[in-house]
Amino acid sequence: MRTLTPVVVILICLAGAVHPPTRAAQASSQAAASPCGPMGSAHMRTTLYFGLSRPAGSISEGQWQTFLRQQVTPRFPDGLTVWQADGQWRRPDGRINRERAKVLLLVHDETAAVRSALAEIVKAYKLSFQQESVLWESAPVCAAF
Repeated sequence: MRTLTPVVVILICLAGAVHPPTRAAQASSQAAASPCGPMGSAHMRTTLYFGLSRPAGSISEGQWQTFLRQQVTPRFPDGLTVWQADGQWRRPDGRINRERAKVLLLVHDETAAVRSALAEIVKAYKLSFQQESVLWESAPVCAAF
């Protein structure tokens, strides 16, 4: 019986060594490989849910607009989206409670300053309108403006 000798094949690609890629080709390759594609870039999307009921009644549209103008817009002057929503949850006694709400959507960079601004908005709303909580959710997104 004969023993076979293993054969090792090594391929050398000299294309990169002979003609290195241009900066434009590198940038194009990186953009195509980016999870956000050639037009988008990585951001965070934060959605805040503000209930409009409080112990002393409801928060009026005027009160909401004043809060938005004084607390939110100065911290996020580049843009935001607000819409009206209807929420519900189960109370401790098992009954379903319903509440009108304002939903605030922000697309932003992820920085300590932005996180602080968001926390200040939540704190101001809770204090101003006797709220137990403001639902805050954030997620990474790709965005193009």
